[in-house]
Amino acid sequence: MTKLLLGFMGVGKTTVAAQLDEHFLDMDRLIEAKIGMSISAFFSYRGEAAFRKLESDTLQEVLALDNETIVSTGGGVVLSKANRELIRKNHKNNILLTASFEALYDRLKKDRLCQRPLFLNHSEAELYAIFQQRMALYEGLADKVINVEHRTPKEVAAIIANMS
Repeated sequence: MTKLLLGFMGVGKTTVAAQLDEHFLDMDRLIEAKIGMSISAFFSYRGEAAFRKLESDTLQEVLALDNETIVSTGGGVVLSKANRELIRKNHKNNILLTASFEALYDRLKKDRLCQRPLFLNHSEAELYAIFQQRMALYEGLADKVINVEHRTPKEVAAIIANMS
């Protein structure tokens, strides 16, 4: 079964996935390979609705795989009702990585290499509202919740690897 790593941007889904399996799938990278540009450029060019459609198609593809795949999802994958239904069908394998908003906001501020459109285009208060909305959705889908705030990616990966 596919293990989905869920969580807000900056929580470390991709970093933890890489610790678990060097052949993990990163939904954002899969989408970028399909469209031939960065997600932020695609957002500017085609808009969020077009991106969310690609994201849904990609989620269906990775969940259809027949092997033990680790998948790092995009932070907004839970916004679509259809995606939430797909994720629910993957029950027992949906892992939510969490941290406080303050910790995530601090990480995002310090990350100069990966400037995310959602972070750049919203105030801290707006981002907090988005965080709260998405956390409610993530929590409704998660089979396992791991707080990553005081753990290294390697420690988080070990917890996931030891899950039954």
